[in-house]
Amino acid sequence: MTDPLTEVITLLQPRAVFSKGISGAGRWGVRYSEFGQPSFSAVLEGSCRLAVDGQPVLTLQAGDFVLMPATPGFTMSGFEPVVPERIDAKAASSSKGSRGEVRYGTRGGRPDVRTLGGYFVFDSPDAALMVSLLPALVHVRGVERLSTLVQLVRDEASDQRSGRELVLTRLVELLLIEALRSTASDDAPPGLLRGLADARIAPAIRQMHAHLTRSWTVAQLAKSAALSRSAFFDRFTRTVGLPPMEYLLDWRMAVARGLLRRREFAINEVAERVGYSSASTFTTAFSRRVGQSPGRYARAS
Repeated sequence: MTDPLTEVITLLQPRAVFSKGISGAGRWGVRYSEFGQPSFSAVLEGSCRLAVDGQPVLTLQAGDFVLMPATPGFTMSGFEPVVPERIDAKAASSSKGSRGEVRYGTRGGRPDVRTLGGYFVFDSPDAALMVSLLPALVHVRGVERLSTLVQLVRDEASDQRSGRELVLTRLVELLLIEALRSTASDDAPPGLLRGLADARIAPAIRQMHAHLTRSWTVAQLAKSAALSRSAFFDRFTRTVGLPPMEYLLDWRMAVARGLLRRREFAINEVAERVGYSSASTFTTAFSRRVGQSPGRYARAS
């Protein structure tokens, strides 16, 4: 059956851009401005504090991995009180040519922490919709597969070998999948991961993704979840953060936009592929949701 998480990441079109080694010792701290693009940080050795806007403060240690799909402002520091050095995340991310490891705090000697930080971009124009289904902060501890992938990213990013960009992009896709599926649990924030971790809601989500053309009703989806219609509606909305029909509509529009950007199908074919019986019905729904007609969207893309 179709894997919703794989479909979301495929539509996001992640592309590797930049990674950098960072270390700190003694009294140190850096404050990054809001970035908006996805970023990650992996602790290679030692420990530090991470304070992300709107999230509880975390103590990171060796083997930890942090992913922020739409990076807000955050502060990374040692454990001593300090006024953090302010860094413009966008300006820092543009310095692709810099080499080596950035050091904060005490310059000489062994660092208290070493991390590999990086950012990438989602090429999809629908990234905001997809990101809204993911947690604002993903913190994974002790997953060996992630540590291996981070090491591969570091090695590949440090060289200029043939195929480097393609390899990095594939590694970023793997990082995303591994981090997100390691986080899926009943206590995750409302969104796709929490929905996929719910034994009753997950079958309904998979059915929607696998059979996008079906004329689904809440009652039919509730049956796949073995719940009453009202219980399913309430549980789905609470778990995913959207009512079931709104989630289905958003997903259909995301898939439709992907098909229209490719410009391989006529509008009536796109309509059929996302579950609409006629091009006119699809055009009306698309225009209302996206703000422009399918034809205009395709031409603009």
